[in-house]
Amino acid sequence: MAHMDAVRWLDGDEQRIWRDFLRAQSQIEQELDRDLQERSGLTLVEYGILVSLSEADDQRMRMRELADAVIVSKSRLSHQIARLENAGYVRREHCEGDRRGNWAVLTEHGLDALRTAAPGHATKVRERVFDRLSDEQVRLLGEITSRLNVPAPTRRG
Repeated sequence: MAHMDAVRWLDGDEQRIWRDFLRAQSQIEQELDRDLQERSGLTLVEYGILVSLSEADDQRMRMRELADAVIVSKSRLSHQIARLENAGYVRREHCEGDRRGNWAVLTEHGLDALRTAAPGHATKVRERVFDRLSDEQVRLLGEITSRLNVPAPTRRG
């Protein structure tokens, strides 16, 4: 129990802010996912995969890098890529010189699907997030999210 004394517990305001943050993030993600599925048949993760591939050199990424980019496990990514392959949006290619490695490659059909889904998604993101904030709040949100995206130092012990 000695280690419990060393914990810096959240105070009431911090606890409220933390829970509000989690609730807002979850609600936004659910709303964007539902909207994308209704409009285009894509999940939010699948949309993120198509966006990441569209922005990559030669519209291809190593599967491991793609999993990191869209923040999913390799097994979940594999499932999502299989679904996107079945739809004709993505194809897998073996990496030369690495037997275990695969590329995920955006197809022309996938690029078309992304171009179709993007306007509605951008509109929904704007409605759900940016239109609710002042210019100063958007600037602060950018600073905060940049700060939160910096990995915490690892503890050795």
